[in-house]
Order: sequence, then C-alpha cells, then structure tokens
Amino acid sequence: MSLSSSHRARLLPWSGPEGKPSYVIGEGTGPVSRLADEAEAAQLRMGVELLGHARAMLGDRTVSNGELRFLGDRLVEALRDALRIAESRGAERTAAEHAPG
Repeated sequence: MSLSSSHRARLLPWSGPEGKPSYVIGEGTGPVSRLADEAEAAQLRMGVELLGHARAMLGDRTVSNGELRFLGDRLVEALRDALRIAESRGAERTAAEHAPG
C-alpha cells in the first residue's frame, strides 16, 4: 500500500499496547493528530522545565543521591520523548521529500 503525500503515517508520542509504537494515517489535521501535537508540545515544555531544575540541582552540593537518581530518571524520560518527536518529524520530512511534485 502506498500513501499519498496528503495521507502519511505519523509516529504518535505515546505507545500502544505492550509498548509498541502507535501511528495515525491521514492528512495531519484530524483530532488524533491535534491531540498528538498537544502531547508533543507538553512533552517538550516539560523537558525545558526539567533542564532548569537539573541545572539548579547539579549546582547544589546538598542534593542527595536519591534526588539525583530521580532527576536522572526524569531526564531519561524527557530525552526519550524528545527523540521520539524528532523521529516522528524526521519521518514526516522524509516522506514529504520523496513525494511526487
């Protein structure tokens, strides 16, 4: 099956059952695409806020190992989200580059 340039698969910013990737196929203007846009924007905002907290915590010598471990876990989650968004947007760009016309 070939997708036209107006109907492409988009990697969503959340996983499906069993942690598998979820996709939506369409023009990118439907309710699922809008929800994905909002989720990605929220994930990126949280990542920016987390970086601010990380800078402050890393400069504070009184922060405990447990707090740093918690920070590391949240940074891993934020990086995972950002990479998933980049992958999704890169796939969209690649599809657009290969579309006829």
